[in-house]
Amino acid sequence: MRKLLHKLLDSLKYNGRDWTVFSLSLLLAFSIWLIHNLSLNYSDFLTVQMVATCGNIEGHAARSANSCEVVARCRTSGYNIIKSALALSKAPVQISFDRQSLGYKSGDVFYITRKELSESAHLLYGEKVEVEYFLSDTLFFRFPYETHKKVPVFPVLSMSFAPQYMSQDNLEVEPDSVTIYGEPYHLENVDRVFTETIKLQNLKSSAAGVVGIEKIKGVRLPESEVHYSIDVLRYVEIIREVPIDAVNVPPDKEMMIYPSRAEVIFKCVFPLVSDVSQATFQIDYEDFISSRSRKCIPEPGFLPEGVLEYEMVPEIFECVLTEK
Repeated sequence: MRKLLHKLLDSLKYNGRDWTVFSLSLLLAFSIWLIHNLSLNYSDFLTVQMVATCGNIEGHAARSANSCEVVARCRTSGYNIIKSALALSKAPVQISFDRQSLGYKSGDVFYITRKELSESAHLLYGEKVEVEYFLSDTLFFRFPYETHKKVPVFPVLSMSFAPQYMSQDNLEVEPDSVTIYGEPYHLENVDRVFTETIKLQNLKSSAAGVVGIEKIKGVRLPESEVHYSIDVLRYVEIIREVPIDAVNVPPDKEMMIYPSRAEVIFKCVFPLVSDVSQATFQIDYEDFISSRSRKCIPEPGFLPEGVLEYEMVPEIFECVLTEK
C-alpha cells in the first residue's frame, strides 16, 4: 500500500513542500468562507435568561427571586447567533423596569408583557440584533416580601501602634449603623453587620479610609462601604506616687484605706501640657458601703489635661470603717 501511495505521488509530481502549501491554501480558503458566511444575516430563535429589577415596589425586594427564559425570532449575523448560544451558560441578563411597567398578579408575583420586552430588546440581545417577534407572551417574576431594620456596624480590626503611640478613642465608622432589607426570616437573626478587616499596623499618625461591609446571604444593604477614622497620638509615660483619699464619709465615722498611697503610671500627650502631680484619686463612702468584700477601686477625683490613660498599682484597696 505504501509503495502504491509513493507511485501515485510520484506520478502527480508532489513533494512535501507542495503538500504544505496546499494544506495552508485549503485552510485559508476555508477561513475566508467561514468569515464571509458568519458576517451574513440570518433569522433564528435566540434565547436569553432574564432577571427583573424594580426598586420602588413597596414592601418587596428590588430584584426578582427567579429568572425567566426569553425566546424571540431575531435577524442578525452568524457571529451574534453563535455568541447568543454561548451566553446561555452565563449569568442572567438583569433588566430594570419601573413600577408602572409591571403588572400585578397576586401575592408577590408580578409580570411583564411583550410590550415591555420589546422596549428592552436592545438590552436583551444587543444593538445589532433585530427582533422580529417574541415567542414569550407574558413573563412572571416573584419579588419576595421583605422588611427592614436598622443595625449597628461593627468594625473588624487588625491594628497595632508604634512604640510611644496610642489612640485616645476607639476607631470610628461613619455611618455607624445601616438599614438592611430582606425577607423576615432572613433578618430575624441579624442584629449587626461587620466590615471587612481593617489592617492598620505600626501606626504613628491618624488614619482614615473606606472599607467594605461584609455581605450577608439573603440580606440587601443599600450601603456597600463605610468610612473609618482613628486619631493617633504620641505619648510619654510618667510615674508618680499619689495618695488615695476617702470622700463623702459621715462626720461620725472614719474610713481608713490600705495602702494609703499608690503608684500611678500616667500616659500623657507629648509634649506635656500640664503637671500630672495635680491628679487626685479617691474612694467614695457609698461605694465602700455597697461593696460586699469591703474592697474598692479608686476613681480619679481630678485628672490634669493631657492625661490619656493611667495604670495604678495596686488596683484594689482594702477599707476599714471605724466610729469616731
